[in-house]
Formats: sequence, structure tokens, C-alpha cells
Amino acid sequence: MNLETPSQENLVHLINEIKARLKLVNTALIDPQEFRLEDYEEILSLYHMIRRKNDRLTMMEIEGVLEELGRLRCPRG
Repeated sequence: MNLETPSQENLVHLINEIKARLKLVNTALIDPQEFRLEDYEEILSLYHMIRRKNDRLTMMEIEGVLEELGRLRCPRG
């Protein structure tokens, strides 16, 4: 899988990986279908940042990632 190529499949993979790496309790709150392909580069950047930190994020960093995901998320409906 080449994550550098924007696709809906890659976007879903990135969101699911971010949720897993953040060790969220309620992962259902972040639905990959609520994100736009136009925001792929920003989501990819978040993913790379989390990987660079070797999943050792501070609570402030986790909150920052969640805030950014919330900003990028499109409301349903």
C-alpha cells in the first residue's frame, strides 16, 4: 500500500491507524467516512507525526491530534 497516493482506501487506512496508535477507548467516535479526500495530505501528516514519535505521545499531543481530526471531520447528513 502506497500511502503517498491519495485514495479513499488509503484515507480509511490512515484514520484507522491513527485511532489504533492513539489507543482510543471509543474508536466508533471517529468514522473514516466522515473525512474528505481533499484533506488527505493533512491526515497523512498527522499519521507520519504519530509514527515518528513511536506512539509515545503526551496527553497534550493526543488532544492536539484529536482536535485536528475534529476540525477536518465533515458532519454527517
